[in-house]
Amino acid sequence: MAEQNWQQVSWFEVDEHQEGQRIDNYLFSRLKGVPKSRVYRLIREGEVRVNKGRVKADSRVKGGDVVRVAPIRRITSDPENEINVGDALAKSLLQRIIFEDEGLIVLDKPSGMAVHGGSGLAFGVIEALRQALAKPYLELVHRIDKDTSGLLMISKKRSTLKLLQDYLRHGKIRKTYQAIVKGNVLLDNQLIDAPLLRYELANGERRVRVTGDGKPSQTQWKVVERFKQGTLVNASPLTGRTHQIRVHGLFIGHPLVGDDKYGHDVKWQGAAARRLCLHAMQLDIPGYAPITAPLPDDMKSLIEQLRF
Repeated sequence: MAEQNWQQVSWFEVDEHQEGQRIDNYLFSRLKGVPKSRVYRLIREGEVRVNKGRVKADSRVKGGDVVRVAPIRRITSDPENEINVGDALAKSLLQRIIFEDEGLIVLDKPSGMAVHGGSGLAFGVIEALRQALAKPYLELVHRIDKDTSGLLMISKKRSTLKLLQDYLRHGKIRKTYQAIVKGNVLLDNQLIDAPLLRYELANGERRVRVTGDGKPSQTQWKVVERFKQGTLVNASPLTGRTHQIRVHGLFIGHPLVGDDKYGHDVKWQGAAARRLCLHAMQLDIPGYAPITAPLPDDMKSLIEQLRF
């Protein structure tokens, strides 16, 4: 990595799609070439201010926050902090590109890979793609959970990022997921309308629950196929809350199979699942033909076992 200097005060404004990130993770994605150890030192020494106030590494940013970073002297690459994505992983990610044009990449993300680094992870999808494609400007349009597979939008231009995030903000992009849930869902179609509140456990892990003082949240469910022990459903979130499909499933008594956070204590008598059974299968974006990703083999295999 070439030497980079941040020898002037740096200012960043947090947008609403970055809301909820830890300040350390937020800075890792902004201060290119700055070793993580130096970022933590800056925070510890009060050289990072959010809205003029000091912060801790685990402080969360909010949309509209103004982040100030004091001048950083003599930053050079640190081999211990270099991101080095192996050739095999880089090649496999490139093969997972479902759609690409001059402004947008849509990737079929594998389950188990985070969309970005941080919280103990050296890198995620976005950092790996930047290296694999040798493109410094690639930005996540949105996020999906680490354990969720399927379609992930990545912008190649700032204008595309702004347009697509505006579409998301105004509900113009429809996302459809497939999920395997516990038990037989009785209604063929239903709108789950239950407000969601995000909170943190003592260890800093994010969780979500249904509560009257939460944010309005709606998910459309449609039954695709019923099995003896479970149900395959299409789920379309009409709002974009953290863990929305998972928590709404738990709320109506049908948590997702393989979910170790929500409803894992609900009995499951079907075949064992090695992952969260949630897959982002389709994106409907204004001006684009529908973009789809087939169910991954592990979910297909589980469905076959449930059938027979």
